[in-house]
Amino acid sequence: MNGTLTHRTVLLNEAIEALLVNPDGHYLDATFGRGGHSRLLLSRLSAAGRLTAFDKDLEAVTHASVLSDARFTIRHESFTALAGLPPASVAGVLMDLGVSSPQIDNPERGFSFRGNGPLDMRMDTTRGQSVGAWLADASVQTMTEVIRDYGEERFASPIAKAIERRRRELGPLTTTAELAELVSATVKTREPGKDPATRTFQAFRIFINAELAELEQALDAVLDVLQPGGRLVVISFHSLEDRIVKQFIAAQSREVFDRRAPFALPKTMRLKAFGRTRACEAEVAGNPRARSAVMRVAQRTEAVP
Repeated sequence: MNGTLTHRTVLLNEAIEALLVNPDGHYLDATFGRGGHSRLLLSRLSAAGRLTAFDKDLEAVTHASVLSDARFTIRHESFTALAGLPPASVAGVLMDLGVSSPQIDNPERGFSFRGNGPLDMRMDTTRGQSVGAWLADASVQTMTEVIRDYGEERFASPIAKAIERRRRELGPLTTTAELAELVSATVKTREPGKDPATRTFQAFRIFINAELAELEQALDAVLDVLQPGGRLVVISFHSLEDRIVKQFIAAQSREVFDRRAPFALPKTMRLKAFGRTRACEAEVAGNPRARSAVMRVAQRTEAVP
């Protein structure tokens, strides 16, 4: 089944155009996925250029074996591992955040409420706890906080209480269909065009994979590994991710004055922001998942502290 699953890369040309500043440079695809961005980038690198990719998903790493290019290597790791690279060693970092189409479309991975499968949602299935295992013991308070904070779900408390009641009466939830049905029965007000389970599934996925914490760690590491003039390109698909990226770039794109030392030189800005890009109407028409995509671009300033 996995061989039939496809992925359409969002903002493909826009991302590579923004990223590629030096065809001889070393670049990082921090979220390989199915390799759409990596393939296009490799086609535009010189013989001296190099590309290192990261992905937590073992299926993505296995899929990368089709790229038989000596300039390319992939690592089965979270993109937080880029912190271990030498300072000022890369010309560009690309992060295409969120979950890929093959992950969503494969019921065995447990990411979607549209098909029935085990309640897993781990991007790296070789380690960590599944959503089902976590829900078997999580307190109502913890579940409420996760659903509220990571799903921005206003019915977080009723959903958490319904999970606890179901667990007590019938045993733990084990499948995506069970969770989706429980949420649907609990959420009385539905958003137009959106399944009532959408926000809860998003919340559990983000939490179990520590997505926001890892994003913050990786962004901090980018400041050290980017060369002067190197580019950071981040594509996000929901407001929580985009808010972190936006605030990070904004904070690093301004000079900071120490009010306690009015005559001291300001702390030099470390990034230059280039604004944001959205998918065009034609791309959204061909790939509805591109509708929520936001791409933000920044460049490492010449002076590296």
